[in-house]
Amino acid sequence: MGKIIAISNQKGGVGKTTTAINLSSGLSYMQKKVLLIDLDSQGNASTGLSAIKEKGQPTVYSVLFEGYNIQDAIVHLKAPAIDVLPANLTLSGADLLMDKIEQKELLLKNAIAPIKNDYDFIIIDCPPSLGLLNTNALSAADSVLIPVQCEYYALEGVTQLLMTIRLVQKTSNPNLKIEGLVMTMYDARTNLSMEVSQDVRQTFGKLVYQSNIPRNIKLSEAPSRGLSIFEYDVNSAGARCYGDLTKEFVKRNEEFYGE
Repeated sequence: MGKIIAISNQKGGVGKTTTAINLSSGLSYMQKKVLLIDLDSQGNASTGLSAIKEKGQPTVYSVLFEGYNIQDAIVHLKAPAIDVLPANLTLSGADLLMDKIEQKELLLKNAIAPIKNDYDFIIIDCPPSLGLLNTNALSAADSVLIPVQCEYYALEGVTQLLMTIRLVQKTSNPNLKIEGLVMTMYDARTNLSMEVSQDVRQTFGKLVYQSNIPRNIKLSEAPSRGLSIFEYDVNSAGARCYGDLTKEFVKRNEEFYGE
């Protein structure tokens, strides 16, 4: 049975898409079958993995609003060996379209249902907002992974997201859980990174992953080449840290699979 994880934080620039791309890629190198769903109209996960192959190709918008079969819109990549359901700017008007649809919060869940068990993990890269697209992701997901940037006011964004999670639990997805929190853009040379990390760990305890993701130029460069960090520079600090995060993620999920 596949597990669906939404990577969400309504604050932009926290490493959400970078985590979606590189966690998905890391899982593929651990022999897991992965589908990455880009649910952000900016389409950064799609371009960051060169999943947009041609103009007019079907996207997640086509699946949600135009009746496309999800299998016909999925792009199969070889390096990393993951599947991607891409997105582009056509998704920018999705909230307005959804507002007129019955059970609008379940559109994505219903679209994923036929292929959920084809994968070990389905990773959803959520938009940096708390609109209907994000609600769809949380309604479809088994759990939420929250990237937290090491900056002032980091906990404010998390608090707002937790309120949304509680609302979704009450309305459309009572079994939704928090997968964990990942500290991103961590710089061990600064007091700020250490203080924010300590605050988050004191607040959320074991939910916070031990693996911190550093500020790393290679992580910034990789998407411009359409590559994950593992193809771009496997020896970089960014690749090592995402490798550690992936191993920690798989270990946490062994209980889910009864291993």
